[in-house]
Amino acid sequence: MAEDSEDLPTCSKFCWLPGFNMFQKVITLAFGENPVCHRGFFGAPLIDEGVFMAKSVRVKSFDLVAQDISEVDVDLLHALSIGVGWPHRPADWDFLRRAGQGIVAVDGIGRVFGSAMWFPHGEDFATVGLVITTPRAQAQGAGRWLMDQVLEQCEGRNLSLNATKAAFPLYVSLKFQTEAEVFLHRGTVTKLPDLGPVDGNLAEMPAAEIDTIYAIDGPAFGTDRSRLLALLAEVSVSCVLKRNGEIVGYAMRHDFGRGQVIGPIVARNDEDAIQLAAWHLQALEGRHARIDTREEDGPFAQFIQQCGLPVSEKVTTMSRGRRFLNRSVDAPWVYGLAGHALS
Repeated sequence: MAEDSEDLPTCSKFCWLPGFNMFQKVITLAFGENPVCHRGFFGAPLIDEGVFMAKSVRVKSFDLVAQDISEVDVDLLHALSIGVGWPHRPADWDFLRRAGQGIVAVDGIGRVFGSAMWFPHGEDFATVGLVITTPRAQAQGAGRWLMDQVLEQCEGRNLSLNATKAAFPLYVSLKFQTEAEVFLHRGTVTKLPDLGPVDGNLAEMPAAEIDTIYAIDGPAFGTDRSRLLALLAEVSVSCVLKRNGEIVGYAMRHDFGRGQVIGPIVARNDEDAIQLAAWHLQALEGRHARIDTREEDGPFAQFIQQCGLPVSEKVTTMSRGRRFLNRSVDAPWVYGLAGHALS
């Protein structure tokens, strides 16, 4: 979420509105006496004579309504993420809407001023992401309002999310606890260092065989996310590492933003994780790639930096309810995230 330092007047009201498919709470954002001087997420005036009324019309406030994210034109979501510098393409939004549920904050003429999504796994867990607001709406508390709706919809579930620096204070106020840092490695893939022979059999995995990795992924991720993995398999290139006929690790890659994300990467140790990542990286030499990992140092983190992917950003993994991350010696571990929202 973007920050805005201007001190603007705020008032909020909540009501039920007929004609919408889900809960309809309304937040009224008071933008002062002259709306033309306030900028929307395109950098254009929120009220413009070329849109629907004369520039001289004075509007003191407008209402934002919570609407199901599946009902909104994907181009409006794309514009929202572009407005805060996030790399999501329309196709990325479409996939995320298939994988999860969410809401958007829209005004009376259908403009989108914020979003929030959650991705259920099983009956008692979900990850939260895509909590985006325009700077103006964020200054008026829209981020908190959106998260209140998420918490209401996810009542009874343990939650996890990856918080940006700007959003971190909000999640602390909502009783999320810090667990770890995520290091976003991205860049143009260079020639890989020589790794020597693979210990085992490393080969491509057809999407139809996605169910063969569920047994290793569950202990690594901490809960069953088979539905998400099945959806990812449809749009990903995947590989598995087998040793003595047993799957000991896997990795997937898919299009996202400017290039491709390599993740999830699941393995029992750094050496296996390196071989899995290398299988994908060698196919992407000279192209833009991204790996999100909680490995701050050690062989895996060092390897992906050697391949031209330095750390460009950090976010914080947080949880509410039971602890999310529980690493054990020699047990499977998530070395590379599927994505910030998907974790």
